[in-house]
Amino acid sequence: MDAFSLCVGMGMSGIRLRNVIKVSTLIGVFHVIMPLLGMLLGLLLTGYMGSIATYVGGIILSILGIQMLVSAYNERNGNRVQRPFLYSTYLGLLLFAISVSVDALTVGFSFAIFQVNTVIALVTFGLAGTLMSALGLLLGRKLGNWMGSFSNMLGGFILLIFGIKFLI
Repeated sequence: MDAFSLCVGMGMSGIRLRNVIKVSTLIGVFHVIMPLLGMLLGLLLTGYMGSIATYVGGIILSILGIQMLVSAYNERNGNRVQRPFLYSTYLGLLLFAISVSVDALTVGFSFAIFQVNTVIALVTFGLAGTLMSALGLLLGRKLGNWMGSFSNMLGGFILLIFGIKFLI
């Protein structure tokens, strides 16, 4: 659900259709990698690693949200606007995909404990992450067209709120 909500916020800034495919696929891939990594790390560092991963995700989302808010503010005031880092580089898209998927890391810890069928669980996570992200990005894109320039500010605010939520 976090992936969907965050992608609505990201989509509001007018993401291109090809980036919808890139971002949702990246999120799906990380929804497979993170639980697998969590499962492996869970065997080593059960309680310690989960809270660190959540804080890192919160920091990344907060920074990206603030950057979107600053960009939206500059745009509204007629200042020259640089395209937000989130959309202008592959690194920005990668950081977004990782931060959206970081909560799946902690799910991987439970995979090791409860003897889950790992292949089925990982495929399900990947497909669900991809689908929910794509739906969120497309919905956000529609809302962004409808809301105009206000949508960039709202999208940044959504990312910032989720970042703070992860940090608390």
